[in-house]
This record gives sequence, structure tokens and C-alpha cells, in this order.
Amino acid sequence: MEQPRPSNNVTSGLAALCAAPPAALRGARLGLVCSSAACTADLTPAPEAVNAALPGALKAIFGPQHGFYAELQDNMIESDHGRHPRLDLPVFSLYGQTRRPSAAMLAGLDALLIDMVDVGCRVYTFFSTMVACLEQCAALGLAVWVLDRPNPIGRGAEGAVLPPELMSFVGAHAIPLRHGLSMGELARLVAAERGLDLDLRVIPAHGWDGASFERCGLPWVMPSPNMPTIETARVYPGQVLLEGATLSEGRGTTRPFEVFGAPGLDPWAVLARLESEALTGARLRPLFFQPTFHKYAGQVCGGFQLHVSEPEVFRPVRASIAILAAISRAHPGLWGLRPPPYEYEYERRPLDLLLGDSAASDELLAGASWAALEERWAPGLARWRERVEPALLYPWP
Repeated sequence: MEQPRPSNNVTSGLAALCAAPPAALRGARLGLVCSSAACTADLTPAPEAVNAALPGALKAIFGPQHGFYAELQDNMIESDHGRHPRLDLPVFSLYGQTRRPSAAMLAGLDALLIDMVDVGCRVYTFFSTMVACLEQCAALGLAVWVLDRPNPIGRGAEGAVLPPELMSFVGAHAIPLRHGLSMGELARLVAAERGLDLDLRVIPAHGWDGASFERCGLPWVMPSPNMPTIETARVYPGQVLLEGATLSEGRGTTRPFEVFGAPGLDPWAVLARLESEALTGARLRPLFFQPTFHKYAGQVCGGFQLHVSEPEVFRPVRASIAILAAISRAHPGLWGLRPPPYEYEYERRPLDLLLGDSAASDELLAGASWAALEERWAPGLARWRERVEPALLYPWP
């Protein structure tokens, strides 16, 4: 299938800052929250780009989950503080001894820049890290500048809007599983809804019209070890649910989240029980695989690869809940709920935290229809579209 061609050339917030550094940042002492995925279009890493645009201004770097170089695996694998090998600046870990910047880390700074490559899903913890930064900077009177980027999977909202009782590090605010916003828009929403007394500014991603990533003309750089391609990001908002199940989400393979399954799973039996209309824009290819690490390492698993052929119409959350229910119908008892701990939660069930709907976990185990769950979530999503309007920076048809 021919890949879609870029419809426009998008300029990231980072590139815009470097091309014309704002007067308010000249002479300021800056911190930068990013990972190695934050680059310019020519793949210059964000710290070097900021340092070149504003010589001597950058004083500290802050790295999110997976480490500054996106070298670490999932779930409570922490990174230490260090120093940048080229700029000789401190690199503070925000996924280690603490998951928010301390006053000591931020001491002496005038503003904090945030440039993190999100994947359009509440569960991806870069959003939670940003929320912690916004709160801490508000408390300290420190300005925040978000260097915005397109949401790589485009507009679209799916799943339950997270209730307060299920908030965690994979859910720091009342947003749906697939939220449809850029990080700059999310920052504006959170600051407004939490009433933060914060000097927040967003440098937009100029030219983004809400289209998915492959139409933006920007390079993809993996933000974490198991997010290697844009194809991974497309399926992630649904397939991340498998982290809360005893099914393999494909870690230990070369196509994590696209490849999934378990020992004893008969893919053709599952296909026979699948509500195929939930897979609009995608196909399931039966296969067998053997993870090299993580769940079922060294064991042969039956399962699928999820191939997205039409990103604009594919609904990742719908597809994955339909697949989970079909596995339950074809193989009652084959999969169960992964027990805690999960992302620093030691009592609550991981799948409940991921779904944002505790009842849905048990319903999927019982083989519930995706349509019934979507009907329950629809009122919250309608309110979500109303809530986000004041925060939008780009078109949302």
C-alpha cells in the first residue's frame, strides 16, 4: 500500500524557538524537560538546538520515564541523575527517586522548557511528568514554555474519561484514554482546570492541521524502547491495555504492541468470535511468536500482528477491547488480570487504571461487546469535546 504523502510541512515548537528565540527568553536561565526523541527536523537533539539558539542559557536538563536516552524498559525501571555528555549539564531524572522536579533541581532557573514526544494516549507517562512540572512550577513561580509538536496519531478521542478514584501515574488528569490533543493543548487544559497560578506559554507547531504524523513531514524518533515506529504509536492507545492483562503485548519482539498473544491461543478461533466491524481500517494477521524477554520469554505464543491500513479511520481503543473480548469468548480463562505493582500502584488492579473504568475489566474478561462499553463512555467523551475547546490551538473538525 502506498504510504500517504505529507500534506504540509509542520514546524515544531522547538524549531520555531530556535529560528526566532523569544525576547522573553534572552538572558534567562533555562531548564529543559525532554528525551532524546525531541529533535529538530534535521535530527539535532533539543538540548544542543536550544544551546545553539540561546548560547549559555540552558542550565539543566530533565529526563522522563525510560531515561533521557530512551534506553530503559517499562514499569518502575528507574534512571539515575547524570550529566549531558556533550554539554556537561546536569540531567535530572524524573523517573527515579522522584517523579516531579524538586525545588532544589529548579533552583536558579527563570523558566522551564518542555519538549516531550507524546503518543496521544493518557497512559504514556510523559503527560503525567508534564503535569507534575506544571504544578511544581506554579508553586515556585517559575514560567513554563511548552515547545509543541503534533499529536502523532491525530485528532480523535476514545475510551472512558478517567474518574478521580482511578488517577495514578498512568492517569494524572480526567482525560480519556485516547485524548486527541497536543502536549501544548494538554498543558493549557490542565492549567485552566486546576486553576494553576502559572505563567504558561506554548510555542505552537506551526502548520499542523490535526492530521496524523505521517502527513506532517517530520522524522519519527522513538521516545521509548517499545515505541520504535509510528505504526506502534497508532495501535498503542488500545494495545497498552494488554499491560494490565496476562497476555503478551509483544515486548521481547521487534514489533511491540503490534504483535500480541499468549501460549495456547488459537488465532483462528479468536477471529471466528471477533466483531469484525471494530477493526475498520486495520487487519489482524494470525501468527506465532516467541518473546526473548518479558511475558512468556522463550515460549511460543499464538496471536496476531495488528496491521493498520487506514490510520484516519482506525479506532485503536475500539479494536483492542473487541480483541480482548473475542479472546475471552474463544478461550474462556486463557487470560486474566495482571496483579500489581504497576507504575507505583501496589493495590489497585492495573487494567482498571489503564481503562479508567473498573467494571470494564471484568466485562472484557466475560466477553462483553465493544459497543456496550462505547455507549457507556459516550457521554463523557461528548463532555470532553466541550471541555477542550478553550485549550485548542489547532483545528479539530
